[in-house]
Amino acid sequence: MPPPKTPPQKGFTLIELIIVVAMIAILASISIPKFASLLRKASEGAALGNLGSLRSALHIYYADREGRYPATITGLTVGGKYLTTVPRTKTPNYHADADAEVLLTGSPAPTDAGGWYYNDAPGGSSYGSALVNCTHTDTKGRVWSAY
Repeated sequence: MPPPKTPPQKGFTLIELIIVVAMIAILASISIPKFASLLRKASEGAALGNLGSLRSALHIYYADREGRYPATITGLTVGGKYLTTVPRTKTPNYHADADAEVLLTGSPAPTDAGGWYYNDAPGGSSYGSALVNCTHTDTKGRVWSAY
């Protein structure tokens, strides 16, 4: 009488497991830098959105006040009519996100100190302009203060 057949073993061999782990490592090494890049691009989009909100509030204030801009950006938050709070600036990898940090200046150019650059000097062509106060570049190579 022949010996009874043993049922086939179920499971994975060591080689199969090593191949799967190697494939996961390769995929992770590709996706993690892409994920970091996506996070930076999301922060850049948030900065542009906040800048757009700030500029819109400045234009509405200008129209309501018949050709006058506020003396400070925080003047837009008085009474909550234009803004409830000054939006945060986001310049990933260069400056920390600033809570309502505003640089009030009549100087002709941003100083790369972070926060917002607001030209409060009447009479100039850039009077009432708001910019991101950063002279570094974003992921597309554009200078932040050029937005």
